[in-house]
Amino acid sequence: MPSLNVLITGGTRGIGAGIVRSLAECGHSVGFCGRSENAEAVSEAARLRKKFGIKAAYYVCDISSSAARDRLLTNFIRDFASLDVLVNNAGVAPEVRSDLLELSEESYQRVLSINLTGPFFLTQAAAKHMIAQPNNSFRCIINIGSISAEYASINRGEYCLSKAALAMSTKLWAVRLAEAGIAVYELRPGVIQSDMTSKVSEKYDKMIADGLTLQRRWGQPEDVGKAVLMLVNASLPYSTGQVIHIDGGLCVERL
Repeated sequence: MPSLNVLITGGTRGIGAGIVRSLAECGHSVGFCGRSENAEAVSEAARLRKKFGIKAAYYVCDISSSAARDRLLTNFIRDFASLDVLVNNAGVAPEVRSDLLELSEESYQRVLSINLTGPFFLTQAAAKHMIAQPNNSFRCIINIGSISAEYASINRGEYCLSKAALAMSTKLWAVRLAEAGIAVYELRPGVIQSDMTSKVSEKYDKMIADGLTLQRRWGQPEDVGKAVLMLVNASLPYSTGQVIHIDGGLCVERL
């Protein structure tokens, strides 16, 4: 598989960092972003360039901002010349977990603007770039969803809603972009060990030990990274619009 130019949002930690590492290790060039200036991320990009002989760059981007998304794509195309793959990974959990009866509109708007609105319109802009490029490489868009699209958590309803809507976004873009030869996928991670789950690690330690997942361990960022790599390498070329669960068997119905 030839080296592709991949843009990953939210690539500085957790699942995003796992995706960046997995792609870079296999020779793909990576641009990744975060919400603020980050000297460690800049150093990581330099380390990836030196170690793997690829292009790598870090960008500052608040994915909920239209102007910031435009700058991100402009700078990525300037540095990499073309965009082959977009991985919509950036996402946030509520700052405060609230019962549905107490959920604030402010929290609702914050989570949906980052988890849904940003990825949707970044996909729109990225797809236009992909369509305008010479069609001489595999192109795809990958949304990083969550099992929260299926499992209701009444103390973080805004997060569940954002991921359920992202799942429909995957279907919509798969239908719209099929004629352009651009595949669209959703990866749906389960309980992944990261900073987002660190505050509830004790709870999930017990649930996993009690059989929450068929594979009784935490998922790791690299588990998601390997799945992204599979898609980027065109290993599922006839599966656009599909959801792939990375959840250790959590969603398997059992009696």
